[in-house]
Amino acid sequence: MRPNSAGSARRVSRMALLAVAGLTAATAVVTTGSANAATFTVPPANAKADYQLGGAYTPPADVRVVSRDRTAAPAAGRYNICYVNGFQTQAEEAAWWRANHPDLLLRDGDGNYVEDPDWPGELILDISTEDNRTDIAEIVNGWVTGCAEDGFDAVEIDNLDTFTRFTDHLQESDAVAYAELLTEHAHAEGLAIAQKNSAELAEQGRALGFDFAVAEECGRYDECGDYVDAYGAHVLVIEYRDQDFAKTCREYGDTLSVVRRDRNVVGPNSSGYVYDAC
Repeated sequence: MRPNSAGSARRVSRMALLAVAGLTAATAVVTTGSANAATFTVPPANAKADYQLGGAYTPPADVRVVSRDRTAAPAAGRYNICYVNGFQTQAEEAAWWRANHPDLLLRDGDGNYVEDPDWPGELILDISTEDNRTDIAEIVNGWVTGCAEDGFDAVEIDNLDTFTRFTDHLQESDAVAYAELLTEHAHAEGLAIAQKNSAELAEQGRALGFDFAVAEECGRYDECGDYVDAYGAHVLVIEYRDQDFAKTCREYGDTLSVVRRDRNVVGPNSSGYVYDAC
């Protein structure tokens, strides 16, 4: 989960939104390069959703789409999205990366590992070379395969926007080339794959093979229209403030899946739990 750090005003394509407002689901067939074709299904549009990255729990009965961490089991009877942190390490996995793949971690000019200042313990994966991208994708795609084997329907790959926050080390072209390795593999495994955040890459992301979008705080930063232009009604929006949730529901509640969650996305038995949907 990564709330956007900044945003700019975007145009909302009402015609594009209305054109897809009646859609509920779509199926795509992808040729994987072998004699076989993998079939995947994108999430139903405007379906009630829940965002459970902080811990799995039984969703409300009318929830149809659930996103959970790759270490959790899918929710029975729902469309399940598997969360994978594909551009940074999880804090609890940083030691494993340092011990086993230190050359795949980004370092600064002094040789120190580059850490996300907003998420202590999360190290940045070094996707700046083709060899590194290939090696990192082999690891991350292994997790994607695990999502498919566990019964998830789709994956969302977090931190596509890492290159925008570490511009001294990474470029947009690095992220694009690496993302293409992940989208191809997800489709080969029969999974849809979501673009996570990075509204400025929405149109390009669609061309790369992303099938739908998971957008944190796009209402707050007036970016939802960018995702709609690229993905139609197949956008899952998560807002973390009441005023942003209310605004997004007014503008998109009849066409997109819009969820209000607490920033730590904890379960209902935890202090600070917040959930609503429109």
